[in-house]
Amino acid sequence: MADVIAVINPATAQILQEIPVDDDATVARKVAQARHAQPGWAAQDPAARIAAIAHFRELLIQRSDSLAALLTSETGKPITQAKNEILATPRRLDFFIDNALKVLAPERVYAEPAPALPGCATLEEVIAYDPLGVVANISAWNYPYFVGTNVFVPALLMGNAVLYKPSEVASLTGLAIADLLHEAGVPQDVFIPVIGAGSTGAALLEQPIDGVFFTGSYATGQKIAIAAAPKLIRVQLELGGKDPAYVCADADVALAATSLADGAFYNNGQSCCAVERIYVHGEVYDEFVDRFVAMVQGFPLGDPTDPNTYLGPVSRQPQLQVLTDQVADALALGAQLCCGGQRLDRPGWYFAPTVLTEVTHKMMVMQAETFGPVLGIQRVPNDATALALMGDTPYGLTAAVYSRDRDRAIGLLRQLQSGSAYWNCCDRVSPYLPWSGRGHSGLGATLSLAGLYTFLHPRAWHLRQG
Repeated sequence: MADVIAVINPATAQILQEIPVDDDATVARKVAQARHAQPGWAAQDPAARIAAIAHFRELLIQRSDSLAALLTSETGKPITQAKNEILATPRRLDFFIDNALKVLAPERVYAEPAPALPGCATLEEVIAYDPLGVVANISAWNYPYFVGTNVFVPALLMGNAVLYKPSEVASLTGLAIADLLHEAGVPQDVFIPVIGAGSTGAALLEQPIDGVFFTGSYATGQKIAIAAAPKLIRVQLELGGKDPAYVCADADVALAATSLADGAFYNNGQSCCAVERIYVHGEVYDEFVDRFVAMVQGFPLGDPTDPNTYLGPVSRQPQLQVLTDQVADALALGAQLCCGGQRLDRPGWYFAPTVLTEVTHKMMVMQAETFGPVLGIQRVPNDATALALMGDTPYGLTAAVYSRDRDRAIGLLRQLQSGSAYWNCCDRVSPYLPWSGRGHSGLGATLSLAGLYTFLHPRAWHLRQG
């Protein structure tokens, strides 16, 4: 009997379903199928590929209720947040659909006129683009629609075939996405789901692929980069973060507390760009902490299928120990517990939303990625101290500054190494802007025009009239 993945409901810890996993042989067969099908897909009129993705877009909207229920059942994401993710995805798809032809169009960058033939050229220089070929997309469970479509939709539009390995935590959602794409008109051999955990991903990397696009942890991303290096293929890594925010003395404290509480605890803090550490100027520290803790304690926690629930269970059982260890370490080193701090005594994988103060950078909670409903707040005396602490990390995904002064905030953010910078907001992603990280937060970019060009090889055409 083939190996299987057990899909577990985090809210009950009960098995939902068992799914067969791909082994080395089935992975190899799927890659061969994609290799055979890709040239035909690339040769299609781009308008046909665009039409398929537009149909997929409509199916997401039409099936949003059932897709959200499925996502909630296997990840524990509250149903309202699950549906929000699905219904926000079409806006991202619109950007790719609207810009695909622009990116694919050849561009004449130089023309040498023919002396005897006005309006004609003896030499033209043209930039055109070819798809990479067959790409692997090893995706994430926390936002499978967002992070998945950021990769496989532009890859398909640009004429690539995709081997899509959803996270084992969101395998049912991954299979549902594949079914929708096939129904929308993407050939089954052009978009192929690959099911499994780390060993299946490793088997995929051993195959003759033309690119690998991964979303996940720094540790796994590093392994992928090493495995892909001998192939000299396109490698893109969207990795983790230890995203900081600074509340300046002149900030609108009520705005900052409301925004940052949501930015830290939405989806239970299980976002690569979730706020994980906050620095607050001493002049507004007490007011901010009071407002922030009140917000967090007001978030409804419970059954993720209840539309009123804001905090459900964490999606992965092992993360409960990570959170427990970070809290224990902080308390042992002198942190103060404002709320939460422990696993909840109820079925499922619930951890109480936790706010720690009097924290320092000697504590894991301010240094290691948390990826859960635990956050530290540190008092700072001035901007210079805040900048030094915000920059004290190997990660570089996002950073936020709250201030009434735009120039001040931008001046501070320019001094930080981060792929995204936020003034008076946080934890947001736009299809119009590149999503990228620095340092341990990754390589390359999704979204924006950069997120389309990344799936193409440029070709330089030198065309001389004979």
